[in-house]
Amino acid sequence: MGRAFEYRRAAKEARWDKMSKVFPKLSKAITVAAKEGGTDPDMNPKLRAAIAAAKAENMPKDNIDSAIKRANGKDSSDIKTIFYDGKAAHGTQIIVECATDNPTRTVANVKAIFNKNGGEILPSGSLSFMFSRKSVFEIVKPDCDLEELELNLIDFGLTELEVEEDSVVIYGEYTSFGTLSEGIEKNGLELKKGSLQYIPNSTIHLNESEMVDIEKLLDKLEDDDDVQSVYTNIE
Repeated sequence: MGRAFEYRRAAKEARWDKMSKVFPKLSKAITVAAKEGGTDPDMNPKLRAAIAAAKAENMPKDNIDSAIKRANGKDSSDIKTIFYDGKAAHGTQIIVECATDNPTRTVANVKAIFNKNGGEILPSGSLSFMFSRKSVFEIVKPDCDLEELELNLIDFGLTELEVEEDSVVIYGEYTSFGTLSEGIEKNGLELKKGSLQYIPNSTIHLNESEMVDIEKLLDKLEDDDDVQSVYTNIE
């Protein structure tokens, strides 16, 4: 009985810990998407994708609605999306995407994380030729002919399709986000999440020992409240 109780309590605490880190980031992503493209999900594919990602993490509807409403509030006018370039051991290149209302605070935090964990922040744009901005969607793996689906989605801007165990990842050019989102809906596919991501033009392979050298840096970056995404050239 005691062990079962401890297990349930530990599981609940783990869920709370995850929600305390994930929900604020999802909420900020929704607010930024609504601010950039409007608060109507039907007219804003980026907002629809942000909402889908929030629902996939079981974020309550009230939280989602509040995040959308916040886009019209005075506080949201100061939220900006900022990218920082950096490098770490073994040739690792890193792009950090942040959403912040205080860039001075955010750059100080990001720089401190790099400096304290064996990395170095680079001048803005240093890695612009090392990565490509892509539209990336993850959908629930459908029960249909995937080759036919791929052909259908090419008309909407698909450039690559990857099949995973229970999901399919769809890639397109940066400018194809809206049309690919439309194609996913028209084909009756269940969207897990969708976003604009930085994809490395070439990747590096790190062994287990080398990964240990940079995992702390990546973990610290991902834990920062202002950091939305961390992209690397690690395969």
